[in-house]
Amino acid sequence: MDTATGTNISSLNGLQPIGIVNSCFKQKFGIPRQPGLIPEATASLELLPPFNRKEAIRGLEGFSHLWLLFWFHKIKSGHWHPTVRPPRLGGKQRVGVFASRSPFRPNPIGLSVVRLLGWSEDGGRLALHLGGVDILDATPVLDIKPYIPYADMVSGASGGFTDLYQQNIVNVVYSSEAINFLCSIDGLEAVRLRNLITGILQQNPRPAYYASLGAKKLFGIKLMAYEFYWRQDASDITVVKISSIP
Repeated sequence: MDTATGTNISSLNGLQPIGIVNSCFKQKFGIPRQPGLIPEATASLELLPPFNRKEAIRGLEGFSHLWLLFWFHKIKSGHWHPTVRPPRLGGKQRVGVFASRSPFRPNPIGLSVVRLLGWSEDGGRLALHLGGVDILDATPVLDIKPYIPYADMVSGASGGFTDLYQQNIVNVVYSSEAINFLCSIDGLEAVRLRNLITGILQQNPRPAYYASLGAKKLFGIKLMAYEFYWRQDASDITVVKISSIP
């Protein structure tokens, strides 16, 4: 157990995490299914000793993006499936686990490319500030590598079944109660929170099997220091309520 973060890092199969993510996403539900989809989704990566040394990140400021290799720490050890139902296929068709980015893998290792917003040092705590994340709070990070455009961006690459996906952007509206709450908090915080909520909901985080319930089902998501509730019908997503987490 890392006492500074409360993260259980004893199940990493001998791997040593180099840092822990402090993310705006406090639960798995609602996290975007790929990085970079929501620029307002931010996090900090606090480097752990003995890796929290400025010389370890020397030269990193020249890169706009980073690759993060991390551990899906909320996935039970050995809990994997040979086939999965990708959300981009509507959750109805199965493909092999190695043709997906499902977290339910033989080794639950994740890979994300994120924007580097900067770094800070406070009382010996060295942290990288990141944007466009799709990573759960308290996730252990195994390695950092710079994103190198000439090598990592492959011209003419094909995306398999994802090439067939067309996202239908759903209109997101806010109830008067939700708007009143946004007006009650700091202006910049309110703008960021609204943009973040809208971005999450436009990615349609509902499991596909809920589509038939229409507006009957009320969903809730914890985000930063807040939680919000929403319903979805055929034309709109309505944010019903936003509140601070007690």
